[in-house]
Amino acid sequence: MISKRFVIKRLLLLVPVLFGVATFVFAILHLAPGDPARVIAGQRASEEFVRQVRTQLGLNDPIWVQYGRFLLEAVQLDFGDSYQIQKGTPVKQILRFKLPVTLEMALYGQFLGILFGIPVGLLGAIKQDAFSDHATRIGALAGISVPIYWSGPLLILLFAQVLNWFPASGRIASQFDINPITGVITFDTLVRGNFAAFQSAAMHLFLPAAVIGIYSMALISRMMRSSMLEVIRQDYMRTARAKGQGSKITILKHGFRNALIPVVTVIGIQFGTLLGGAVLTETVFGIAGIGTLLVDAIQVGDYPVVQGTVLMFAGLFTLVNLLVDVTYSYLDPRIEQ
Repeated sequence: MISKRFVIKRLLLLVPVLFGVATFVFAILHLAPGDPARVIAGQRASEEFVRQVRTQLGLNDPIWVQYGRFLLEAVQLDFGDSYQIQKGTPVKQILRFKLPVTLEMALYGQFLGILFGIPVGLLGAIKQDAFSDHATRIGALAGISVPIYWSGPLLILLFAQVLNWFPASGRIASQFDINPITGVITFDTLVRGNFAAFQSAAMHLFLPAAVIGIYSMALISRMMRSSMLEVIRQDYMRTARAKGQGSKITILKHGFRNALIPVVTVIGIQFGTLLGGAVLTETVFGIAGIGTLLVDAIQVGDYPVVQGTVLMFAGLFTLVNLLVDVTYSYLDPRIEQ
């Protein structure tokens, strides 16, 4: 049973983290070269018009006033309006449609990594030094070593070009026009009862999720194997076997839960990495998610979009870490002490 005190304590610890990230983002963007007023007004605008824009944005106010206003608006999830990407559109609205795209891809990829990584790592530990163990270790090493910008095109070449099993890019076939509800297209198509569109979305999502899942599976399986090998050698495991308990029951009943703790750590850290590295997967598969949005915003100097995206990433990462802490507490209640 997870205590409310533990969860509240962890929630309170998130506040200084988010405050630090917000301060860092504000400082970096204000130290960066370029004038937001000039970006909005355009390169051919007169100096008088640029001064008007600067006044409207509050850029002539003292820096501490701008900082206080930025923090107050960030708390209210108000990141201002886009300068360039979608001129005049609130950043919150842009993120509302872009974030589910990346989250959906990362969640499916992580799900595949957990689904296959944990059993493979478990099998490698139980059958240590057997042929299956060597095969899974080689596979895991290959999965970690191959970068996404290389494995992605390889999968496209094999499954989209040669075998023609899956689409090479996009989120859904062009003949389907789905009005988004949540932005998670597989969920939206199911809610609207359009199973043909769901099948198309799932087929489009498979290769990007597989690319993410391969890397995730490799890391999880290696951590699961090493963690389980350490647990197997513990005294309580030998005692359980000495009492006549079968090896499979001993591992599943006494060892698996304890071996999961470091694996959960890897999964939590990896999820943040997946969000941060989404730009590679989105670029390879032609998916317009939050990763490509961030790169485009940096290139054109759209500061509100950059601020909103980075803070959204930070918020998600801290929430994932909160979930990891709560899972720790469930797996080993002594951690709450």
